[in-house]
Amino acid sequence: MSFGQQHEIHKRRFGRNLGVGLVLAALIAIVFGLTVVKVTRGDYEPARAEVQN
Repeated sequence: MSFGQQHEIHKRRFGRNLGVGLVLAALIAIVFGLTVVKVTRGDYEPARAEVQN
């Protein structure tokens, strides 16, 4: 059982989906990289709850 030729619209859609996926992966990598750098430099301090006496 073989499938017929892939239609041209599927080839274009795959190319567009691949491009969107690569852009999304690049944005995630940039945010992750910035987070790692900020944490390792010691710039990150979690918010502390104030203790009321």
